[in-house]
Formats: sequence, structure tokens, C-alpha cells
Amino acid sequence: MVIQYDGTKYNGWQKQNQKGSTAVTIQGKIENVLSKITGEDISLIGCGRTDSGVHAENYVANFSTNCNVTLDDMNKYLVEYLPKDISIKELKIAKERFHSRYNVKSKTYTYKIDNNNYINVFTRDFAYHVNNDLDLEKMKESAKYLVGTHDFRSFTSLKSNSDKSTVRTINYININKNNGLIEVEVNGNGFLLNMVRIIVGTLISVGEGNINPEDMENILNEKSKEKSSNKAPAKGLTLKELEY
Repeated sequence: MVIQYDGTKYNGWQKQNQKGSTAVTIQGKIENVLSKITGEDISLIGCGRTDSGVHAENYVANFSTNCNVTLDDMNKYLVEYLPKDISIKELKIAKERFHSRYNVKSKTYTYKIDNNNYINVFTRDFAYHVNNDLDLEKMKESAKYLVGTHDFRSFTSLKSNSDKSTVRTINYININKNNGLIEVEVNGNGFLLNMVRIIVGTLISVGEGNINPEDMENILNEKSKEKSSNKAPAKGLTLKELEY
């Protein structure tokens, strides 16, 4: 499944298994509809977690079923019964060994910053409004320090005592501005908890002149979340595409 969703009203992708949880998630909504059409207890495997309020243009998930429902009928049922802020862009039979998370080679996220002096009503749910002037050239200069394979412990909300590896590879970071809308595009082999949002928050601090571009290297080498900036709000972040 290739899924597009507006994450504004959801508690992220992953359903909550805690007893008594009332969290509404993308995974939970789709599994509920699939279970009704197939008559089976469907469990979706997603390509990764997205935080509460984060969006997706091409999120990939897979599931197994023994039902005899055709793909066409299944897709029509999904269109009819899923909320309008969740759309199935593609539904097809996958290879038996396909795994939406383990087979990913790279992910691309985009973060949108509304840098107009007014809040654009047409992007307010999908872009973070920053009224201060941002120096794009300094932001681009500082982003270069993050490209490559590094320990990104300074750019994650993981607890400092976590034994999870924080080494990741960023292939590129592109920063462009058009009609007051700045788009930060980040491609890498994988991302830590809140990693892109903290990177963008730090880039915004550079653009505002609070951090020098060359300080980015020091922040990276310090391996401490206290050295980077606060994470940017979830609403500006979208999972754009995946490479398999």
C-alpha cells in the first residue's frame, strides 16, 4: 500500500497498544477498515513511525491476507470507509519477502517553513510560520556539515542512556525558497526520533543569526541534545518518498 495522509488530527502512524488507550492513529484507522472487508484480523507493517501531526505523501505499508476479495473491490471499500484525510494511492500484490521497513534504502522528508510576514491560511496546517527573516545562504552552509555518516545523538529526542545506535547517513539536504515558502528536503538511510525536526529547528536558529554556520560541526561532535535547538513543530514535516 502507498498511503497519503494529513496527520493533523492523528497521534502519528503507530497504533497504541496500551490498555485503555484512546489514541487515534493512521495504522489503527486503516487496519480497522481492512479487517472489515477481509473478515480477518489485519496487522499492517509500516515503513516507520511518524510523530503526531506529521504528514505523508507516499507512506508504504504491507499486510498479509487469505481473503478472496479482489484488489479493486478492496480499494473501493477503502475509499468509501476511510476518513477523507487518508488516501490509498496504490494497492498491489507484493513479493512474499517484501517488508516495508526492512527493505527501505533511503527516505526523503520535506519540512516547510512559511517565512511570509503573515500566516498563509492555505498552508497553515502544513508549514511552520516563522516571521523573522531567515538567511538561506547561512542555512545552506550549515547543512553541509550534516551530510555524510555521523553520530546524530545531538539531533534526537532519544534518552541519553539509550543503547540504540545513533549513527545515520544523510545523503543530501536541499534548501529552497519560493514565494515566501522555504522547503528543507532531507534524504538519508534512516532517521532517529525527532531527528529531522531538530535539524530544522537548528537550521532556523542559524537562519535567524542565533547560531553560526560553523557551529553546526561542533553541535554534531558534542553528541548532546542540549547543544542543538528545539525541534520544529510537527505540522511542517512530511514523509515525501522512499527508495526500495
